[in-house]
Amino acid sequence: MKIFEGLHAFLWEDYSENNCNTYLIDGNTRILIDPGHRHLFPHVKEELAGVGLTPAEINMVVITHGHRDHIGAASEFQRPTLLAINPDEYGYCENRFGEEFHVSYPDRLLEEGDFAAGEHRFKVIRTPGHSPASVCLYWPLKKTLFTGDVIFRESVGRIDLPGGNGVQLKESIMKLEGLDVEYLLPGHGEPVVGKKDIKENFSIIRDYIFAYL
Repeated sequence: MKIFEGLHAFLWEDYSENNCNTYLIDGNTRILIDPGHRHLFPHVKEELAGVGLTPAEINMVVITHGHRDHIGAASEFQRPTLLAINPDEYGYCENRFGEEFHVSYPDRLLEEGDFAAGEHRFKVIRTPGHSPASVCLYWPLKKTLFTGDVIFRESVGRIDLPGGNGVQLKESIMKLEGLDVEYLLPGHGEPVVGKKDIKENFSIIRDYIFAYL
């Protein structure tokens, strides 16, 4: 799915599998956000082929958080493709998965604040709650927010996995609500497009879901 010029969404629509949405930022620097489960990576390869690319042509893989359905396929990429993840989240993966974790140490660390990748400029927002050091990526030029599993269309990320915390998740969502966003792109489910729908989506989360976190 083409979101707009230079941005494609590889949405996961087979609900019998727990894979995530993957996003491709195209341009002189190509960025792939959350490549998904390793054993389901052929889906991403097919989507890349559909826009005329191979995994070897991706310059950077960005990981929003360290659950297998988002980070697993990062091991499919070889240098010179760079890997970017929050260092605390990488440590969480090492501790949780141990010898089964086969993703190399990141080349770029996603700390809170400004983040540049080639010609692209982002804001990294630390958003714990679904996982201990999850991040969201805000693209100010395009008013686009990649939310990982922090917030979805009319739902939020689960907090019953190791490192989950409902109070932190609420605080993280409130940080995001003040951003100027026209495209809210979650890790699962359909994107939310348009300021009015995005504002309404935040209201639904606050009014109907916060009480259960």
